Amino acid sequence: MRAFDDIAADFEFLDEWEDRYRYIIELGKELPPLPEEDHTEENRVHGCVSQVWLKTMPEGSGPDAVLHFAADSDALIVRGLVAILLSMVEGRKAGEIMDEDIKGKLEALGLQEHLTQQRANGLAAMIERLKTEARKVAEAG
Repeated sequence: MRAFDDIAADFEFLDEWEDRYRYIIELGKELPPLPEEDHTEENRVHGCVSQVWLKTMPEGSGPDAVLHFAADSDALIVRGLVAILLSMVEGRKAGEIMDEDIKGKLEALGLQEHLTQQRANGLAAMIERLKTEARKVAEAG
C-alpha cells in the first residue's frame, strides 16, 4: 500500500483532474481484494451510495493497539478513495487514528470540490467509520 505522503506528492505532480481521477482508479485497483466472505452487513459502511465494506483487524486493545484494515467497494473510483483513506490509517495505533485530521489531509488534495455531493457524503461516512473503529478498540483497553 502506498504511503499517503507519496500519494499527495503524486497529486501535486498531476495537473489535470482527469489524470487525478485515473490515478485514484489505479490506487483502487492496487487495493488488495477483500474476501467475499467479508462482504457482510457488519462490515458494510452505511451512508455510501456505492457498496463499501471495511474490516478492522486490531492487534491488541486500548489506544496503543495497532489497527489493520481491509476494504472493498463495487465502484472503482470509490475503491481508490478507500485506498487513499487506508494510506493514512493502516498499521497505526488506535489513539493516533482518533487524533488524525483525515478530513484536513483530504482537503489538502483538493478532492472535495471534484466529488459529487453523494461521493463526498460517502467519503465522510468512511472517515467516521474509521474513527469509530479506532475509538471502539481504544476504549476496549
